[in-house]
Parts: sequence; C-alpha cells; structure tokens
Amino acid sequence: MRIDDNEGVSASSKHLVFAYYVTGHGFGHATRVVEVVRHLIAAGHDVHVVTGAPDFVFTSEIQSPRLFIRKVLLDCGAVQADALTVDRLASLEKYVETAVVPRAAILETEVEWLHSIKADFVVSDVVPVACRAAADAGIRSVCVTNFSWDFIYAEYVMAAGYHHRSIVWQIAEDYSHCEFLIRLPGYCPMPAFRDVIDVPLVVRRLHKSRKEVRKELGIAEDVNVVILNFGGQPSGWNLKEESLPTGWLCLVCGASETQELPPNFVKLAKDAYTPDIIAASDCMLGKIGYGTVSEALSFKVPFVFVRRDYFNEEPFLRNMLEFYQCGVEMIRRDLLMGQWKPYLERAVSLKPCYEGGINGGEIAAHILQETAIGRHCASDKLSGARRLRDAIILGYQLQRVPGRDIAIPEWYSRAETELGQSAGSSPTAQANENNSLVESTDDFDILQGDVQGLSDTWTFLKSLAKLDAIHDSEKSMEKKTMRERKAAGGLFNWEEEIFVARAPGRLDVMGGIADYSGSLVLQMPIREACHVAVQRNHPGKHRLWKHAQARQQAKEQVPTPVLQIVSYGSEISNRAPTFDMDLSDFMDGDKPISYEKARKFFAQDPAQKWAAYVAGTILVLMTELGVRFEDSLSLLVSSAVPEGKGVSSSAAVEVASMSAIAAAHGLTIDPRDLAILCQKVENHIVGAPCGVMDQMTSSCGEANKLLAMICQPAEVVGLVEIPNHVRFWGIDSGIRHSVGGADYRSVRVGAYMGRKMIKSIASSILSQSVSSANGGIPEELEDEGIDLLETEASLDYLCNLSPHRYEARYADKIPDTMLGEAFIEQYSEHDDPVTVIDEKRSYSVRAPARHPIYENFRVKTFKALLTSATSDEQLTALGGLLYQCHYSYSACGLGSDGTNRLVQLVQGMQHNKSKTEDGTLYGAKITGGGSGGTVCVIGRNSLRSSQQILDIQQRYKAATGYLPLIFEGSSPGAGKFGYLRIRRRI
Repeated sequence: MRIDDNEGVSASSKHLVFAYYVTGHGFGHATRVVEVVRHLIAAGHDVHVVTGAPDFVFTSEIQSPRLFIRKVLLDCGAVQADALTVDRLASLEKYVETAVVPRAAILETEVEWLHSIKADFVVSDVVPVACRAAADAGIRSVCVTNFSWDFIYAEYVMAAGYHHRSIVWQIAEDYSHCEFLIRLPGYCPMPAFRDVIDVPLVVRRLHKSRKEVRKELGIAEDVNVVILNFGGQPSGWNLKEESLPTGWLCLVCGASETQELPPNFVKLAKDAYTPDIIAASDCMLGKIGYGTVSEALSFKVPFVFVRRDYFNEEPFLRNMLEFYQCGVEMIRRDLLMGQWKPYLERAVSLKPCYEGGINGGEIAAHILQETAIGRHCASDKLSGARRLRDAIILGYQLQRVPGRDIAIPEWYSRAETELGQSAGSSPTAQANENNSLVESTDDFDILQGDVQGLSDTWTFLKSLAKLDAIHDSEKSMEKKTMRERKAAGGLFNWEEEIFVARAPGRLDVMGGIADYSGSLVLQMPIREACHVAVQRNHPGKHRLWKHAQARQQAKEQVPTPVLQIVSYGSEISNRAPTFDMDLSDFMDGDKPISYEKARKFFAQDPAQKWAAYVAGTILVLMTELGVRFEDSLSLLVSSAVPEGKGVSSSAAVEVASMSAIAAAHGLTIDPRDLAILCQKVENHIVGAPCGVMDQMTSSCGEANKLLAMICQPAEVVGLVEIPNHVRFWGIDSGIRHSVGGADYRSVRVGAYMGRKMIKSIASSILSQSVSSANGGIPEELEDEGIDLLETEASLDYLCNLSPHRYEARYADKIPDTMLGEAFIEQYSEHDDPVTVIDEKRSYSVRAPARHPIYENFRVKTFKALLTSATSDEQLTALGGLLYQCHYSYSACGLGSDGTNRLVQLVQGMQHNKSKTEDGTLYGAKITGGGSGGTVCVIGRNSLRSSQQILDIQQRYKAATGYLPLIFEGSSPGAGKFGYLRIRRRI
C-alpha cells in the first residue's frame, strides 16, 4: 500500500521507546534516519540510535534528551576499494567477520540491551540482524529502506562463489522477521519482506535559503556553481582549473585541510550543511546514492553522476533521476581527465520535474508510531504478487550477463496503491493493458530479443529512427558524412521488420599471434562494438539506389536480388560509404563462385575493398551451408571498434554481419561455428591470414570474463572470471596495425617453416635410430620415448611441443633465418593454407617458431595465476608474463616504437610508485598481430590505476603528439547478445 504525503505525526498519548539500527554503509543512511528520528522525538518518544556514524550527524540536527546514541557496528555494507569501485569479495569477507562469526554473541547482546532500555519497537535501516534480535526479544520490528543487503550481496555471491551463499540466505531470513517494509522511492526488489508501505522521499530539511548560503560564501547570484560531492574522496584527486566552464565555481566537499585547490574551486568546511549547499548550487557532480539523489530531486538541482562498479542499488536510483530529467551521466575517464565542461553545460540546460512528496521522514515516523501502539497500517492484500514480482527481478539480476547493467522491465512499477495502480512516484511506465511482452522504444517495437541495458545499442536504435528525416540536417554535415547518411535514409522499408546484431571488438590479453600455432589464448571482449541492421525485401519491392535500379533495368529482366550496404565512418577510413551488387554475381551457374574469384572481385576497387568483410559473409553462408538468397538485402553497418588499432575491428564487422543475416533468414548457427565461418571470410575472401581467436571472442565472449580457447582449431575451454581486484586496459599507440601486413605474414610463414623443420628433424632421428639398431629400440630412444618422437614427427601445432622439449631437441637446429627458395628446395612446402612463401625473401625462423611454444606456456601460467590468492606477488607475476610476451613479439620483428614507448611508460609507473599509493600498474604487452596497434595493460582495479593510465596517455601525447585511445570495460559477445527483431512504429 502507499501512504500519501498529507499524513503527519501528531503527539501520541503513549510514550514509546524506539531502538533504531543504522547500517554501517556510508552517511546516506544515517542522514535519512535523522529525519525519521527527528519526527519521532517531536512526537514525544525516546529514540536509541545504534550506529557507527559520528555523533554530529545526529546531534547537529537533533538537540534533545530523548536522543540516545549507541556506537555499535553490526554490519559493514559494501567495502569500497575507492570512491567508485566496490570490492565484492572483500565486502562478503568483511560481512562474515562483522556479522556472521560473532552472530551468536551479537544476538545475545542485542536481546539483553533491548530489554534493558525497555524498547517498545525496533526499526532497522537496514541492519539484518536487528530484525532477528527483535524477534528473539519478543519485540515487533519494521525496516525503512530503498534496498536490502540480500539483493546487493546476491550478485557478489555469484561472482565470489557459492560457498558464500549462506550469507544471503541468512540475511533474507533475518529480514523476514520484521512485520513490513517502509519502502522509499528508487527501490530495489526485496522479496524477503512480507508486506510493504510506500512513502515519499525522505529528505533532510533546508536551514537557509539559496540567497543566504551564497551571501555567506561570497558567491554572486549570477555565478554558476557546481558542488563536488563524492563522500570525502576527492582529497587525492588532481582538480584542474580548466575543468570548469569559464566563470564557474566548484564547491568541494571532503577536501583535506592541506589540499591546495585551483582558484575556481572552493573548499567547504567539514561541518558544512550539505543540503543547503546543494540547494544553493546550479548542479551537483558526484556518485549516486539515496542521499544525493533524493536531495537533487527535491531541490531540483541537476545531478552529473559517475557510475560505481558493483553497487546494484544504483540502476534503480539512476532510472528515477533520468525519468525526472535530473541526471547526466559522466564517464569515469572524463571525470579523472577533468573533461567536465560539456557535462556541466548539459546539466544546467535540464529542467528537473520532480513534484512528488519530500516529507517521507514525517510520514515514516507516523507509521512507526501508529504501528507501535497497535494500529494496523499495512495491508497484505497484494503481498504475494509483490513478492513474486520482486523475486523475478532478483532472479533476473543474478542471471544477467556479468558486467551488464540491470535492465529494469517496464512492468516493474515503482510504487502502488492498494489496487496495484501506479502511485505517481513511479518513473517507470506500467505494462500495457494486454500484458504484452513486447519491449518498446519511442520509435521501435522490439518484437524479439533484449537490448540488455547496452547504451550503445539504444544509441544505434535511435540513429535508425532518425534515418527517414535525414534530409532535415544535411546542411550541418560534411559532404561524405551527408552521402552515407542520405544513402542510409533510403535503405529500409519502414513497414517491414529489421534484424539487428551486435558484436564487440576484443583485447588480446594473452596468446596473440600464437593462435595460428594452436596456443591457449585469453581474450576479453571490449565495450566498443559493431552493430549491423539487416532487412530482407522481395526484389520487386526493394528500394534501390538509382544506379542499382539502372543496372537492373539494363538487364531487361524481372527484378533479381540486390545487396545494398551502407557503412558509417567512411570519412575516417577514406573509403566509399556504400556498396551494392547483384547477388547473382556470387553464382557461377548453379554453384557459388570460388573464394579466390571473390577475393579478386572485391580487390578491383580499393575504395570498396572493405565490402568483402560484410558481403563475404553471404558467400561463405552460400558455400559452406548451402544457403540460397532469393530476397534482396539491405545492410547498415555502424562500428565503434576503431580500425587499425589491433582490437579486431574486422572480426566485429564479420561476426555482426553474419549474425544479422543469419537471424533475418531464420538460421540458427552455434556461436563457435559462426566464428569459424567468419574466419573463412577473412582468410579466403579478404585475404588476411589471421587465426580464429578474434572471431571467437567477438562471437563467444562474455562481459568481464576472459575467453579461454585452445586454437586447434577453436576449442573453448572455459570463461575465466576477471577477479575484482584486477583490471585490464588497452592503450592505442596510433600506429596502424594490419594482419594483412608483410611483417605479420612473414612471421607466420617463419613459424610454419619452423614447424616443418621440427617435424623433419624428429622424423630423421627416428629413421636413423631405427635403422642403426637393426630393428631394435636404441637405449637413448628408450629413455626419451619413441612415442614422443613419433608425435613430434607428425606435429599438428607448434604449441603441442613443450618448451623444455624444444630446448632439449630442436632449438639449436633451427636457423635464425632462411631464404624462401632454400626452404622450398629442401622442404617443398610449409603446409600453411593461407600464406605463400616468397622465394626471394629471407624469413626469420627461430624467433617465430620459438614464440608460440613459450607463449602457450605463459598463457597457461597466466590463467592459473589469475585464480590464485590475491596479493601483490600475484599481480607482479601476471604483469611479468605480459612483459615477457611483449619482448618475444619484438624478437619476432613485430614490435614498434609506439608500443615499446607505451610499455616503457607502464614500467616507469610501476617502478617509480610511492610506497603509500593504493593502486598501480603491473605489466603491459603489444597485442594481436603486433607491429603497432594497442598495448594491453594489467593493473589493480582502483581509481589510482585509472589515473595512472590517463597520465600515460598524456605523457605519450607529449612525446609523440598523438593522444591515444583508451579501451576500458567489457561487453557481451554476439552469441550472448543474440539479435533484435524490430519494427518501426508508423
């Protein structure tokens, strides 16, 4: 049920004693408890507050002999590695230490204490054991909150291991002992509670007006002011004068006394009353929490927020902020870099529109008083339905892709009356009347699939919706951009369904070029991804471009299937933005044309060679799966994976294109099989001799996990969780990388030459030994094992040879280099189906052959270390393996000045660190095919590490003039994403 905001607290004829327990997580809980306690005391009751928060939080607002403060901490909340990162495992371990191990003693002590103060009623925000202690003492209890710890910890258990699950069960069981929940707006699912009463926002009252506050601070009314409110964390941050727009002023909460600030930043006193400062500001910059969100909404102050990792209260509060036009999200990188201006300017243009109640403290106090004296305030009429709904959302939260936002369904309304109707405080629309499961955007109905909370997918859908109005904005576009957008505007028939697929790029953590030699590799799908939209149309109804239409008419026959592709980003890559062809050109009689013929076809025009990555997927489906394309196809390709950076932009395009085309034709292709098909596109149609790890990661990867795969040819052996304390970054060197380049190709040829030599040497030893022993087994072979030599004589992959075996038998027999002509004369073939030996070229052999043998060993070691106990030694060892890999690349001739400089900058950060610093970087390596591209960096998951990454970015720019891109974050592969089937709302 919901209590409206016209309720109040009248003095009770009965004097009551309340015991009010406050969680140890942050000041936000304590400050909202103050509001409820203040009204209870005003009604004539005694309140004993059990808290770990400082006394002044309460005594600055309440000066009364009826307030009693008991300094005890009975839970720990979420342990934060820094202002924006929750340490999930540490949170669970701390809770065990604080509340589980001493549980029996806590219950005994609390029961005794409740009796000693003659408590009439227990209130909890939201300490689990308080509810159980109250039940053991025979005292009724109620919780007041917007989230519960069983919901927050449930995901931590999924990440940390099921052996922690008893924590969540115990917390939920404790909560079930309370009578009901007084639920605050912006709430999470809380199925443990038997019944619920919704109240308005609980917000601290204002003491002074905006004018009074500004006068005291000496700030004129016409000055734009932002309050920096990160809970005392910015003392170590490097605040910059240029971060603010001209004429702005920043008021800093929590700055240390010794911290020097730029002239446009003002340090607030430690006892400054934050609600007054917020209300006197033009916007706030901080992290999301109940206190900051409720005060931003109440005082209509736009809130620029930075997300926290792994705190699952946040998406629900964020939804509320954005619904009431009060929130602007800033990415963490821009916070640390001081790129604040566009966010602040956007914030002050908002018109916050929250008009709901803000007297939730008064109303909650009234409910508590009435319940304590025996009046029935709650109704369990909808309890079963509400708990089931909450349980569904909680279950969905646990099963979602790691690293993916909680996507809150529309039918999960925020508050309800006794009739189950929306009660006005809901920022989420109700489900439509026919209970349709169709998810909708403003412009499209999503008939099948799930956006999965991916902001880039929402952005892509919004861009699709604008295509039919593209002519309105032509004047503001560059000529080439205008051409691709205009072509895209005529691409689709808006009355027909469109299929959308998404595939991310990848960061090569370990394995790299050893993939084609059969190594174990560890790959992370990155946040940046390619989206492809596909529509099928009958050839007679296809909207053709003028030249394609003229080509069809010239044939003087019935319309035949045509492929039309628009690819965004042509102005960056200096290529044609469109491509079209008759699909009949892929046929040679009744059979598909050969891959070789297709490669020559796409190579005719360098400006359109890019189309091989997209259209090539169609030919591979025709050739390998026998698919026949009888309808015309329109494809729109939009990729955020930058080209030439070594993060598999080509694989993302191939996988997204094939996934979308397969979905449009009702084909179900296993993600692994799809990756192998996409590799054929790159190897045989594009002509790039890559391994399969790029396509496998883009197709089979999962967010915040490393895809572990043995490339023989493509065996996924598991997904490795990235521990909470570990983070990976990619830093782009600015040197263009290409797997089709000469260096990559020659190193691959050298590796295959080395394999052929090893097989030949093993065969020679076998034949000589057997002939000299007259049919018997020589003693040296008995010691060594004839089976081992036989295996090596038929070696399929270099990585099946161990390092010690290589050193013992073959290392001194492999030449440093060899001329192609000499190799062919001696060995005939190198047995690589995707490269050709140039007879006139001298190839490096020893280093390319040695690299994958040792790299496979390094990757196995890395994988084992990643799951070992957390320590500096663990991180140092992981980083050391990255460094070894980097220098092995260089030995093969695949290094570059840019990537070497980045690795040296990481080493400088690591070895010049201060003993007192909390975060650091531990290692780095060149990635993928080498010869430029991106460097992978491993470090501790902390803000300090992020700052060091940004520092490296600036130092690299100072040295080279190029500002590197930074790849940070992860997202699901195409297999996990699936596809969207959408229809435009007409």
